[in-house]
Amino acid sequence: MLNPLRRLLSFRTGHMTRYFSDYVSKMRHVNRLKGNDDACTSALKTGRIFLFHQLDPLVHRTKEGSFRTVGHTFSEVELMLASLGAERDLIMDSILIGCSDQNQAQFCLDVGQVDRTQVQEVCHGKCLDFRKSLFLLAEAEAPLVAKAQALLRWHQNNKFCSATGQLTQRNQSGSQRVGGGGKVYYPTMSPVAIFLLSDGKRCLLARQSTFPPGMYSALAGFCDIGETLEDALRREAAEEVGLEVGTVTYSSSQHWPLPHSSFMLACHASVSPAHTEISVDQSELEDARWFTLEEVSTALQVKTPPGRREPAGMWLPPRYAIAHRLISEWVELQ
Repeated sequence: MLNPLRRLLSFRTGHMTRYFSDYVSKMRHVNRLKGNDDACTSALKTGRIFLFHQLDPLVHRTKEGSFRTVGHTFSEVELMLASLGAERDLIMDSILIGCSDQNQAQFCLDVGQVDRTQVQEVCHGKCLDFRKSLFLLAEAEAPLVAKAQALLRWHQNNKFCSATGQLTQRNQSGSQRVGGGGKVYYPTMSPVAIFLLSDGKRCLLARQSTFPPGMYSALAGFCDIGETLEDALRREAAEEVGLEVGTVTYSSSQHWPLPHSSFMLACHASVSPAHTEISVDQSELEDARWFTLEEVSTALQVKTPPGRREPAGMWLPPRYAIAHRLISEWVELQ
């Protein structure tokens, strides 16, 4: 949660002095690093670097058995790369993620060129499957990993200019790439309408065939060009489950790194209790059904995904996911 913007005024010797909040200071610091290569290079040498291997985050297991991310110093990463026979200059490929509350810059670096097992041994960590990390990391750490992975993937997928076919060049922070003729490319997100349907007493949850066994979530779909958010969710409800949406209430938004950096716009939507018969589009969904308050409340108590040998009862997206927030809000409103 971002601290509210504070504007403090003091009057000394008849002059007004303006103080910026910690949040404003932090954002201006990051913005300066994005636009100044020299400042970004200096910040990299005093900042913290979060490592990935082929887009999977390197994490450490705590004494309690949970996983957490660890930021490495510039010298630690240099030594690690040297010990594994990698080029030390690889560290300069680090991408700026943001900065801590103390204005210490945070970067991410993918060391996929180096053997995965050796990286884990040298760093005393584990390269955790990215999707699993969103479930297993603390709610405060998941957004950092999600943003880092999305930026790393965007750079890997945008090495060539779409206008000229020439190689693009990134700035030091990784906030942009420049192609032929000076064309500038910025990391982008695709807008997605995600919504929880309710008939007043039940909510509708669905699953795709690609979901882990037993996991259900809210309906979602990409916004088409020319659509409003309301248009998109009404169309998705009609296409996927054959229902006509009534009222729509906006909830919140979130960046989601899958499948390729989505901007999730979350809403609650209602359907008439007299028209709740579902007609599932099997090409889009494996299953969709109405769930009672008791069923959803029970599913919310499941904190981790079931193991491979455990029966796959119903469970929900991780707490970090905006779908989880929508479902929790619905339960609170009942």
